[in-house]
Amino acid sequence: MFASFDLWASLPLFAVIFLTAGVIKGTLGIGLPTVAVGLMSQFFPPHLAIALVVFPLLTTNLWQALRERVGLDTVKTYWRLMAALAGSLWITTFFVVQTSPDVLLGVIGFVIAVFAITSLVKSTPELPERFDRLGQIVAGTTAGILGGLTSIWGPPLVTYLLARRVERDEFVKAAGLFLFVGGLPLMVGFWQAGLFRGETAQVSAVMVIPAVLGFTIGEAMRRRMSAETFRTALLWMFLLMGLNLLRRAFFG
Repeated sequence: MFASFDLWASLPLFAVIFLTAGVIKGTLGIGLPTVAVGLMSQFFPPHLAIALVVFPLLTTNLWQALRERVGLDTVKTYWRLMAALAGSLWITTFFVVQTSPDVLLGVIGFVIAVFAITSLVKSTPELPERFDRLGQIVAGTTAGILGGLTSIWGPPLVTYLLARRVERDEFVKAAGLFLFVGGLPLMVGFWQAGLFRGETAQVSAVMVIPAVLGFTIGEAMRRRMSAETFRTALLWMFLLMGLNLLRRAFFG
């Protein structure tokens, strides 16, 4: 599908982008697809950008889940969210080829920017325990729809976790699990849609190396950050990336 682009000639640029995205991912627990897709979309069609992120996303989130020692208790706590995420994400991938690049960039940019602004202006409202089941289904479905179209499904998951007032380490553990679980139907769906084959899949596999290296660096940085610094950095990162995607959608 991307035969007009010499992907191997652009390997150094891809490596720098995924190294940067990996550092942010390791520091904040999420953000690799947001950063990688946002930066790659400066130079390539967004359909290509969202396909290249598949293998680095799967690998870094599996690594994160293993390093944080995700157990059955975490799976039991969030299984509703993960089921809603996986199902809605896989279904939505069937529509990505028919969606224009500007629409892809505009939708995700708007969602990210609004989420970041509202969260920075005031604290995310707390989600009571009695509404947790509904909150998981809503967050998982919303994230799946966004993820199937753009490879970026972090904002609804972040909103849910912040609303549940989870601690930083639990946040990182759950985020890694959510993103890995979503990455599996994403890969299958993009393959079925013809986005993730041949050179695209090969380059995506190579980009695992800089992504994991960056993740390792960012992980060391995270251990030295306070909880409030962690949250603020997360929200500012989303705001900047959301505004950047909106700029791309409206001004090219």
